[in-house]
Amino acid sequence: MTTKAAAVHHKGRSFLLKTGVVAAGSVAAAQATVIASLAGLDWWKHRNRKVRDAPRPGTFTAQVEDSELKIYTSGATVYEDMLDAIDGAQTSIHMETFIWKNDDVGQRFLDALNAAAERGVAVFVIYDGFANLVIPNSFYRFSDKVNVFRMPAVRRKWWRGPLRYTGVNHSKILVVDDTTGFVGGYNIGSMYASQWRDTHVREVGPAVWGLRNSIAKVWNEDRHPREQIEWVSPQNWDPEVRVAANLPVQLVYPIRYLYLSAIERAKDHIWITTPYFIPDQQILDGLVRASKRGVDVRVMVPKDSNHILADWVSRGFYGQLLDAEITILLYAASMIHAKTATIDGEWSTVGTANIDRLSLSFNYETNVEIIDPDFAAEMEKVFEADSEHCETLSSPRWRDRHRMARFAETVLIPLRPIL
Repeated sequence: MTTKAAAVHHKGRSFLLKTGVVAAGSVAAAQATVIASLAGLDWWKHRNRKVRDAPRPGTFTAQVEDSELKIYTSGATVYEDMLDAIDGAQTSIHMETFIWKNDDVGQRFLDALNAAAERGVAVFVIYDGFANLVIPNSFYRFSDKVNVFRMPAVRRKWWRGPLRYTGVNHSKILVVDDTTGFVGGYNIGSMYASQWRDTHVREVGPAVWGLRNSIAKVWNEDRHPREQIEWVSPQNWDPEVRVAANLPVQLVYPIRYLYLSAIERAKDHIWITTPYFIPDQQILDGLVRASKRGVDVRVMVPKDSNHILADWVSRGFYGQLLDAEITILLYAASMIHAKTATIDGEWSTVGTANIDRLSLSFNYETNVEIIDPDFAAEMEKVFEADSEHCETLSSPRWRDRHRMARFAETVLIPLRPIL
């Protein structure tokens, strides 16, 4: 290359580099403007929003093999049953939660766990540090007899592999005496008792083993054998109620495959409820393929969730869903926080994982998978009851939205992997 040609080549590279930097800066500036605008809009909405109780479709039960399963759609009801189980505990309590508010409900759980430990019950508690940064540490006054692990917001040993220490503990599980277990979307707090529409499941019987084992795996990681939760054997090898639990420290994320496999099998219908819908490409493609082969695919999301940025990132997928004739149901009665799905009247899941990148690829999450027609029938009743409080999004209406809305959705596309 001649000196002149080299100079031209160098100038060309410099121009491209500068252009790329300017373009990246422009995108970042546009994103910052959109996010600031959405934050202001969210503040205004919350300031003017009337607080109202969420609809409660009721409780639903089903017998699956040797276990009794109960579906809760009311926080007040599930809290009472959880506290009754803690108060009646005789040998052990294992609890894992994400948000734990310092209000009346939070205090009742704290007092009940302390009382159980004082009367000789082995109590193990895991709660997330990041989710509770705004809660004063003075609130968490546990008895010296309670075994507590506050998962730190900033992990040590990050140098062993950043992906292993990035996820928050988003699971919400309670297991009492190895015979009664609860799992679902409900965090601990007074607001969730009445104002949010969520779903939890109680298991009584052998099915509880999977929930207990998932808590033990998180607790036992890097602990001395004397401090670990002991392993107990399951009662059967191939149950119809199974637990899929993400374990980021081991780079294990089975819940994503649980959804992908079930979607791939669907022949008749797929009904999903999730508060934050930001799917990866494989899950999105799976839903589109299912719809194109004639499956009735319905996705229920909040009309306005508690995270306005997640709402707007989610809306970037609506056009593709509508083009594939997938039904989008916007739940308008309150904040819906349930993480559930039911397929073909056979398969169902209830748990803590959202259909987003954080839940399926980073966080500690726990979902129960039930393959049983009676349970699926009850889950369909819940979905149909919730559908009565939804607005169905139509393609013409969506296509006619304001061009600034389209601009915001486009600018926010790069944020999909981190939400």
